[in-house]
Amino acid sequence: MEICIDSVESARNAIKGGATRLEVCSVLSEGGLTPTFGFLQKIRNLSPVPIYAMLRARSGNFVYTTEEMEIMLEDLRIFKNHGVDGFVFGALTSDNRIHVEFCKEILRAARPLPVTFHRAFDEVDDPFESMKIIIDLGFERILTSGQRDTAEDGLDLIKKLVQMAEDRIIVMPGSGITKENILKIRIASGAKEFHASAKKKMLTQDGVNRVKIGTRKETCITMTDRKLVEEMVEIIRNEV
Repeated sequence: MEICIDSVESARNAIKGGATRLEVCSVLSEGGLTPTFGFLQKIRNLSPVPIYAMLRARSGNFVYTTEEMEIMLEDLRIFKNHGVDGFVFGALTSDNRIHVEFCKEILRAARPLPVTFHRAFDEVDDPFESMKIIIDLGFERILTSGQRDTAEDGLDLIKKLVQMAEDRIIVMPGSGITKENILKIRIASGAKEFHASAKKKMLTQDGVNRVKIGTRKETCITMTDRKLVEEMVEIIRNEV
């Protein structure tokens, strides 16, 4: 059970709930961006489970410039020297294909650490050909919602990808996975790893800022819920 986190408290809750791996990000509200070095160091120091660092220089699409790639490669080098266990990355061309050269650069720099190809996969035009390319490149796993908004909606494709993958790569469903649907997704897809944030909304003590900060005055935050993680882990454990 991989849990994506963007705060120290979320990391603690995920670990206490039984997460077996953390995807460390910033700004999960934007789908997850590269975490700061200080944050990643803090998570490394407190986590007994493997941590994978997101490499994503900005929100939006996954078509990167050379300058953006240079930023992500430098982040990778810093993180690699400070004890991360793996990375999460994906890059596409402007015509929705895997950007083979950019992926090779990341994999080469990350070696021997493993790399997950993230949900950029859900934007490719041909998921089956793209998976073959990702396997040949040497990624460890693919995170996917089956090219739909949620993994539950994308179950048909996820099942086909799991079958096609055999033992060559891990296909990990993610997006909208909850305690209510994780068993259904597990049984229908045949997947063995799962990705979720297990988050809940919380208001801070004051509840509202004096002025608008960003798009709103409300100070609502989202945080990984320990109990939700525990329940999902237990469901998977009982099914295996």
